[in-house]
Amino acid sequence: MGTLVLKQSLSRHRGRVWNVCWHPKGIYLASCGEDKTIVIWGKQNNAQDRKWVVKAILTESHTRTIREIAWSPCGNYIASASFDATTAIWDKKSGQFECNTTLEGHENEVKSVSWSCSGQLLATCSRDKSVWIWEVNNDEYECAAVINAHTQDVKKVRWHPNEEILASASYDNTVMIFKEDAADNDWSCVATLPSHTSTVWSLAWDKQGNRIATCSDDQTVKIWQEYKPGNETGILTTNSGSTWKCVCTISGYHTRTIYDIDWCKTTGLLVTACGDDIIRIFKEDSDSDPHQPTFTMVCSMDTAHTQDVNSVQWNPTVPGQLASASDDGLVKIWFYNE
Repeated sequence: MGTLVLKQSLSRHRGRVWNVCWHPKGIYLASCGEDKTIVIWGKQNNAQDRKWVVKAILTESHTRTIREIAWSPCGNYIASASFDATTAIWDKKSGQFECNTTLEGHENEVKSVSWSCSGQLLATCSRDKSVWIWEVNNDEYECAAVINAHTQDVKKVRWHPNEEILASASYDNTVMIFKEDAADNDWSCVATLPSHTSTVWSLAWDKQGNRIATCSDDQTVKIWQEYKPGNETGILTTNSGSTWKCVCTISGYHTRTIYDIDWCKTTGLLVTACGDDIIRIFKEDSDSDPHQPTFTMVCSMDTAHTQDVNSVQWNPTVPGQLASASDDGLVKIWFYNE
């Protein structure tokens, strides 16, 4: 078993912290929460111990809880999704982050926001059951599609790491995959992944984008594999020419709802955030069949937080570094040692 070492506890938020998100270069960490603020953390300058400190606090853009934040691929923008039904876009053209655009349209709380790999598309989702796709052009944001495919609250949206393909997770127990039809420029659902028996809270793509990990209120993690035409051993035929299949279910480890999951792009490790206050790390067995993979839990950090762990994310550039956020009001920086 590996070990998860706590490097620092960061305390600045008032109330629960909903989400953490690393800058694309891994040099900053942003967090958001119930106090309607975004805190940007960075390493101390010229200090021997190089502790994480507050670099900026972004306020006055939202009137209710900020549920999720996302850095743009270039690192110059932050998008924040709020229970006030808006998404704010922050930029640092003035030298510090300021909110210069507010996206409106959702009828209820915006739960998640995600940038495409090109930075030219932004996706949002809401309790109003819809997924919106926004086109970004010279700091202008135009709604390109409103997708009403889910039948319940949409909890999470995440773009494919290399293509303009979007996945969403919902209270309706499914994950859906959306793609634009080049012929008519219309976005549609090209695959529905139905296997969970309760709310799907979060999802994560692997580095290549041909696998998705999902986590749920049913206390399981599922691994989905895409099969291209000519290699169709899957069972979920899609109108995009691919098939998707649930190739692994990780069960028996979590004792409450799994709220978040992240797939490390550098090590291939999976990390989960759970309502039982535990952070768990899983590794794919090296000798497992790629079409029937098996995952082993390599680390379990009991009482990682004193209340629900809401969010976990691997640093994109520092292998083993991890951030978490919790109802206990803390953000924590960890390091995983094999």
